[in-house]
Amino acid sequence: EVQLVESGGGLVQAGGSLRLSCTAYGFRVNDYAIGWFRQAPGKEREGVSCISMSDGSIYYDDSVKGRFTISSDAAKNTVYLQMNGLKPEDTGVYYCGKAPPYVSMWYEGVEYDHWGQGTQVTVSS
Repeated sequence: EVQLVESGGGLVQAGGSLRLSCTAYGFRVNDYAIGWFRQAPGKEREGVSCISMSDGSIYYDDSVKGRFTISSDAAKNTVYLQMNGLKPEDTGVYYCGKAPPYVSMWYEGVEYDHWGQGTQVTVSS
């Protein structure tokens, strides 16, 4: 059974850091694209970052470039999102999703066929 489990969320002050984990079950993360999305209250879900180890592609939304880093650990079958320099506007529930390895529009949720349950990130000012 395909499953994605996120962890690592929490409450942090502005300027702080968190590392989110997305552990996959039932498939190998290196065979697919794994994306991170977030959803703030009253807002639509938005793509944050995506990694596809099939061709080494990495993508970031402009709002997180230079602050967030996505990486993959094949041995642990886990994708990480290191978040530094957090801002209050980064607050939301963060989800990871699985997409085909050559995802064409990584920022579009429709490309993803499985999602985790989400982890809450709250950044206080």
